Amino acid sequence: MKMETLLLIITAVLTALVAGLFYAYSCSVVLGLGKLPDAEYLKAMQHINREILNPVFFMSFMGTAILLPLSVFILRGDQPVFILLLAAALTYLIGVFGVTIAGNVPLNDMLDKFDVAGSTAEAIKQMRESFENRWNLLNNIRSVFSLISIILVIGACIRYREL
Repeated sequence: MKMETLLLIITAVLTALVAGLFYAYSCSVVLGLGKLPDAEYLKAMQHINREILNPVFFMSFMGTAILLPLSVFILRGDQPVFILLLAAALTYLIGVFGVTIAGNVPLNDMLDKFDVAGSTAEAIKQMRESFENRWNLLNNIRSVFSLISIILVIGACIRYREL
């Protein structure tokens, strides 16, 4: 197997894993969490946001951010594959990585500093209102962009296979 083929396979798998993660959040996790009372919702999101910061998540999330541009560079000689991978990389870096860093992470940090146990019911309600809908919207954006990214990577894999 050529190095380029292996690179494409690993890139596709990592991109698919990230897309699946955000998709699963959008269609199940946030729906279930949304049913919780305010304090329980905030505590659950605090725990989830802390636990996701683990090597497995970072391998896929950061690995995709590294391997997509690397794939673009290495496969720059084949125009259709290059264009598909460039589009996938830009889509991922802006719509998934960028949205996460500029949107979801600051919201997660804000929530992490919030003392649920020491807050009034009104403060808890306000925190949820300032967090939940915005976080969910940003996650839906990440879901759509990660889906577009994996579609483009699959297109590049198919095109590369035809060479």
